[in-house]
Amino acid sequence: MAGSVVARKQNNRCRTKVRTGSITCRIRKVKCDENKPFCEKCVNTSRTCDDYESPFKLFTSQPINSAHAGGIKSDVGLRPIQPTFINIAPQDIYLLDHYFSTKTMFDVKLGCDEEARQVLQASLTDPPIRHAVLSLKALREDLEMSRDGPASIVQPTPSYQYGIQQYSMALGGLASNLSSLGSNGLKSALLCCQIFVSIEQVQKSYATMAQHIIRGLRNMHEYLVRPGFVATNTLVPAHHDQVPFLDVFIIKLFAAPCKFADPPAAVDVSGTTSSACLISPRQQPIESRHLRTIAPDMRTELTRIAASTLEFLGQVSQIESVGIALRLLSEKGALLDSLEAWPIDLELVQEEMGSPGSEPISVSFLRFFHLVLKLVLLGALDSSPDLYAELRTENDRLQGIAENVGEKVGAYITCSEARSGRGERSTVR
Repeated sequence: MAGSVVARKQNNRCRTKVRTGSITCRIRKVKCDENKPFCEKCVNTSRTCDDYESPFKLFTSQPINSAHAGGIKSDVGLRPIQPTFINIAPQDIYLLDHYFSTKTMFDVKLGCDEEARQVLQASLTDPPIRHAVLSLKALREDLEMSRDGPASIVQPTPSYQYGIQQYSMALGGLASNLSSLGSNGLKSALLCCQIFVSIEQVQKSYATMAQHIIRGLRNMHEYLVRPGFVATNTLVPAHHDQVPFLDVFIIKLFAAPCKFADPPAAVDVSGTTSSACLISPRQQPIESRHLRTIAPDMRTELTRIAASTLEFLGQVSQIESVGIALRLLSEKGALLDSLEAWPIDLELVQEEMGSPGSEPISVSFLRFFHLVLKLVLLGALDSSPDLYAELRTENDRLQGIAENVGEKVGAYITCSEARSGRGERSTVR
């Protein structure tokens, strides 16, 4: 009897511990079939299948050792790292930065490393943010698989269904938190807003994406995330510390080059309009091909304004006196003047090049980006009563451009699929 007990203990010690599979299966100590996004063991037993060890899961609980920081200088004014701080893996940050945008080329780096780190750190303790990150991960993986794989059935994939489920949970959790919006609630709302913008972009729901941007910027302004004037020469400090700057994230997101570089529709000799997506670049008229240069040329100027706007916002965040604030108001005026001139220059370029038909999608994205910059600048340092009426007008314009972009992207994808013979995959998602 004693021998059998000893043998049983030895056998238990020799067993290899389960280190893969879903978290739920590992907690239950059962073998996981590792089916994704939900394993069969959890589905068959009606359990919630928690995430696998994903790129967005943070593994180490060791504090960051400044001796191994590679000589990188820390930002001035940041709070010291507590012993419980979890080290964010660089590959996790890189992947989330990659997942933030689908408007740009798939291999373009957005420069949102710090924003990605903040999101991943907050997702450890904030359920809505965690659900939002899991949603973005699932939807982006579904997008990339559908792009590179064979023709897919119209039925939504399990990854897509899981992404939508997590998105709904994130929206519901955030709604309950907004009832008492203190510093933590505001931080959660702004971080969620960043991910929601990316989620809607993955789904090509640009009108809804615009709504998230508008509401997020409104929250930043109403809760004084940066110092601002409440009356003439009356400057008030920021009401919240350690809050993410959604406006900076949005600017970085749309400053990246656009992958939708299609030329507009071409007109054949009979006078009828042909869809440019059905014509190869060599078959297009030289004038039509030259229209592709509009977006890069106009993007250069808009990117310059965006860089100056980011520098301006950084200075606003550190304002310490009314004198500095007044000087920055004049810089704000100069930036707004540059933005006012940009669409005028765009129209002149289009007239000179004789643009037929509708403009390229990349130019429509630039128009969207232009209005985002204007909204950000209008709200900076200003709380005048007239401001809200002007913001409402610009918000409506942004919404209209977003709807136009959505229609163009949908048509672009339909034509691309027809040209490549990929079949009937649904793009209304």
